[in-house]
Amino acid sequence: RQLQLTEEEKRLLAQEGVTLPGTLPLTQAEERILKKVRRKIRNKQSAQDSRRRRKEYLDGLESRAAACSAQNQELRKKVQELEQRNGLLLRQLQALIKQTSNKAAQTGTCVLV
Repeated sequence: RQLQLTEEEKRLLAQEGVTLPGTLPLTQAEERILKKVRRKIRNKQSAQDSRRRRKEYLDGLESRAAACSAQNQELRKKVQELEQRNGLLLRQLQALIKQTSNKAAQTGTCVLV
């Protein structure tokens, strides 16, 4: 049987200065080397996946933070507008109270006369 190696496996084996025979079975030492190389490849892929997921997560957080910041700005503006409106209504109410208290005093004076 033929030994099927990926390009990545061939590259790592060459990097370690190991050449495996092109046919099976392999010796125990060759099996260990091949397992080690395949484990390195899996670990590398796992690390890449982990970095990709972390980047996606951080991008999501940054996006949410930007959205919250924009919403916060809108809400601050709305609060400011409502505070101004509230101040205006309060002044109008005080003016009405002043007017009605003056009328009541005049009416009372008229009644007493």
